[in-house]
Amino acid sequence: MKAHEAKLPRMEDILNLQVQDPPSAEFSAAHLNWVKVKGGRLGGDDIALIPFARAEDFVKGESSNAECPASFRIESRRKRAEGSIRKPRVDGYLEYTLYWCSYGPEDYRDCESVVVDSINLKPASGKGSRPGRRHMMRGCLCHFTVKRLYTRPFLALIIYNQRNHVDKSGAPCHGILDQDALGTRAMYAPRISEDLRQKVMSMLHVGISLDTIIQHHADVVQKHGGPQHRDDFLTRNDVRNMERLIRNSSHELHTNEKCSLKMWVQRYTKNVFFFQEDSGSEPLLLGIQTDWQLQQMLRYGHNGSIALHSGYLKKFKYPFCSLLVFDSSRNPIPVAWVISSAASVCHNIQKWIVSLLHRVRTKDYRWKPNAVLMDDPAYEASVFRDAFQCQVLLSLWHVRRSWLKSLLKRCRSMDVQKEMFKHLGRILYFSRNGSDAEYAVEEFMNIYVDECSFIDNFRSRWLPNIESWVNCIRTLPVASQEFNASIESYHLRLQSKIFSVPLDSSLQRVDWLVHALTTQFHSFYWFDQYRLETGYFEDLRDGFDSVNSWYQAMHIPDVDVQLDEENLQLAKVVSQGDRNVVYEIWNPGSEFAICECTCSRMGNLCKHVIKVAICCKSRQVARPLLAAQTYRQALLNLLQNSPEDPLVLEHAILHVTRLQQEIKGLEDLSKSGLLQPLPSSTNSLMMDGVPPFLRFN
Repeated sequence: MKAHEAKLPRMEDILNLQVQDPPSAEFSAAHLNWVKVKGGRLGGDDIALIPFARAEDFVKGESSNAECPASFRIESRRKRAEGSIRKPRVDGYLEYTLYWCSYGPEDYRDCESVVVDSINLKPASGKGSRPGRRHMMRGCLCHFTVKRLYTRPFLALIIYNQRNHVDKSGAPCHGILDQDALGTRAMYAPRISEDLRQKVMSMLHVGISLDTIIQHHADVVQKHGGPQHRDDFLTRNDVRNMERLIRNSSHELHTNEKCSLKMWVQRYTKNVFFFQEDSGSEPLLLGIQTDWQLQQMLRYGHNGSIALHSGYLKKFKYPFCSLLVFDSSRNPIPVAWVISSAASVCHNIQKWIVSLLHRVRTKDYRWKPNAVLMDDPAYEASVFRDAFQCQVLLSLWHVRRSWLKSLLKRCRSMDVQKEMFKHLGRILYFSRNGSDAEYAVEEFMNIYVDECSFIDNFRSRWLPNIESWVNCIRTLPVASQEFNASIESYHLRLQSKIFSVPLDSSLQRVDWLVHALTTQFHSFYWFDQYRLETGYFEDLRDGFDSVNSWYQAMHIPDVDVQLDEENLQLAKVVSQGDRNVVYEIWNPGSEFAICECTCSRMGNLCKHVIKVAICCKSRQVARPLLAAQTYRQALLNLLQNSPEDPLVLEHAILHVTRLQQEIKGLEDLSKSGLLQPLPSSTNSLMMDGVPPFLRFN
């Protein structure tokens, strides 16, 4: 062998190969560097190492070959348990999967369509007949193997036995390179894609008829100039089969609830990012995320916001948490669900958050949100801060909604309602230590002692947790009302689509909840995004638009807002439907403002309150958030009591620097719309009190 020729690796050198992880969401053989092994069982085959978590991305990428579109089926699969082999081979596997092009390996191109000798129909591979697939078998020999290595479970060894889509003669047997395939379905992939299947299934779930789906598909194909790939050949029979599949599906896969859930997890492994069975010592913990949800999380979560919606619904014995992202119109999109049999999902976040982030960053290692919004002080903010490496904010949508609905239900006087609601806001924003918080609560209960129904409910439900809310709001910045409105709109849809169903004992099972979330509820959000992005089905807008008060508020002109900057007790907004109607908003600019419109009187965060808050923010007449006030006061106290000890002084300087960085972070979030902007007087007052040696860039 000449010195300049590349030396082929031997079998024992496989693990020394470079692990390749292309940055694209899906990748094919063209994105990898292939090597051949010298001798052994793999001699002559192309091999490459990739992360095992990305094996499915490789299969999808290979199926999208422009010259030979294909659909690789699993021809055979084998698994081994860890510890079952004492001395594994270097290419020994935990999992072995053989993928074969769906246009092979049998060849039925020469078979007559009417009378066919049954002997000739037997597949060459000897595996028996393949019902319903003979019309597409063209003798393609393209196939590859994926091995999850026994000694390296996180790696997958891809062995490409035949990379070209050719038959036994070596000629192309399908795709645009096959002259006999031109003008036929053999030019394209043998089956409809998963994206089209998701599209049709979602339309069926939301109630679109079969005829409407077929007509819509024909219009789309005609719009882009006729058939260009397999999906364009969608037939009524394809849709009818999916319709039958939905009709025959059931949440109850087994009479036993735990067994039924376990069977669902095994059947839909791709949609599960974490699963822990319910045992005596550990609660049930199930993390669900579909491929479409993962795409939305990658798209809107990167440099965006992730919000948590915690379930507080008495109809179910299983609490669950939804993770939301927001599009450009602040429409919330659920990108994951976490269900637990524990008292709350809050106590198990460390278990599932790592698996979720691994799943996301396997697709895009650069993925990172700007902020995480949590709606329960029981969550550990440090866990989210360490995991996502971003700012953590507190969302008050749940507190605000619960208190307002309780007031509207238990207090008859509207004047008393607005005063009590304003006073409740003062409890959270009142002071900076626990004793003052207790005093504020006691004062509130003494003033409104006559409102027995509300006070009793407040004492039993909220009083045990009020200190944790005060402590949390004192240490974390608070999300703006724009995001609170979006989270609340998700809550309203969740109630209308899932929890409005009359539940008997069989529908309170966890498998029913999983089935409802992943089918119809998931389909509503998929259809929402499809309708918004394509402009189709505009006639169905009213039935699918979520109640997003922020989006509605953006369509109210500033001139329709009457705001007295000298007296911020009351603001007015002209109705957009009837110009003769003017709505009054009490305590404007605060999270605890209340409007007299119908939407607000139902306990919701209405568009008028949002619009007034936006105007207060733009005119810088709203009060600074408590978190900013706390940082400011801590900074001023530190400067007024400068220590004489050099070591203590150095520590104080570092502390001031950290506080300034926190305040800068708040200002950045304010610019992105997550926080109300701090008044200029606050920033100038802080910097005026900083000695020259403490001013840092």
